[in-house]
Amino acid sequence: MAPPHLATIGQMITSVFLLLLLLAPVTQNAKSMLPRTDRELLEFSLNLEYLEAEFFLHGSMGRGLDHIQPGLAGGGPRPIGARIANLSPLVRNIIMQFAYQEVGHIRAIKSTVPGFSRPLLDLSVKSFAKVINKAFGRHLFPPFNPYANDLNYVLASYIIPYVGLTGYVGANPILKSNTSRKLVAGLLGVESGQDAVIRTLLYERATLIVVPYGITVAEFTHKISKLRNKLGRAGLKDEGLVVPTYLLGRGVLTGNVLAGNTYSLAFGRTPKEILRIVYGSGKEQVPGGFFPKGGNGSIAKSYLKKKKKLDNLPSLV
Repeated sequence: MAPPHLATIGQMITSVFLLLLLLAPVTQNAKSMLPRTDRELLEFSLNLEYLEAEFFLHGSMGRGLDHIQPGLAGGGPRPIGARIANLSPLVRNIIMQFAYQEVGHIRAIKSTVPGFSRPLLDLSVKSFAKVINKAFGRHLFPPFNPYANDLNYVLASYIIPYVGLTGYVGANPILKSNTSRKLVAGLLGVESGQDAVIRTLLYERATLIVVPYGITVAEFTHKISKLRNKLGRAGLKDEGLVVPTYLLGRGVLTGNVLAGNTYSLAFGRTPKEILRIVYGSGKEQVPGGFFPKGGNGSIAKSYLKKKKKLDNLPSLV
């Protein structure tokens, strides 16, 4: 018979081992406990978080997730054309803060749902120039370069994060789990803060002429917002820095440092609307723009599959 103290130690080891066995399935299955709709919506948001993270990381430091935290990229392809921007110390510092916030967002989402690897992203000068040309309905010369200076970079930042923000607003009422709603509330709080900073930086320069185009900052934001409304195909869900008084519902004010509806509530968008905008095609099943091969996750891929089925139909001509 073993000495009493050895028997006690053995019992303790056995108890700990059994406890670990009991806890292991909970840890492994924790990410699958959420309702399917919640998982799909949270995973869908990763597309926008990857886009923002890579744009801010490269713009402020010249390197992306593969350098900062390669595990979060999941082996996805490196972004096309991303580069360090010519920024002042203040703007670089702000954008760097945004960058690490986005890394945190990816980590938070992937710790809650299985997630997926980074999709192929196009953050090249050509990609942004296409957006600006489409917004103005003509080719600007020289092509708009988001990495050229502070103003161009902040204008380019106006293009991206707000779309993700509206996605969280749109998703929140659909979510069923308290875990999901808590996560989205936290993500939305920081994304809204980023959007407020970007809009404030631009609002200070609203009447400034963007060189060499002879167009004001306010007009740039108006055209970009108008384009997003057009691509989203769901009515008014986007506003520039200066708007007609009847849109604001606040008397004679035309300033619009924060976007919102007539009740000053944030606009919401569906995944379909978001894909139409970030693809630049106005169609959720036609990839392009910042996502040359489309987004990842079940929601984005479901629309790509629909397009593939349509492409495979026999021609009637």
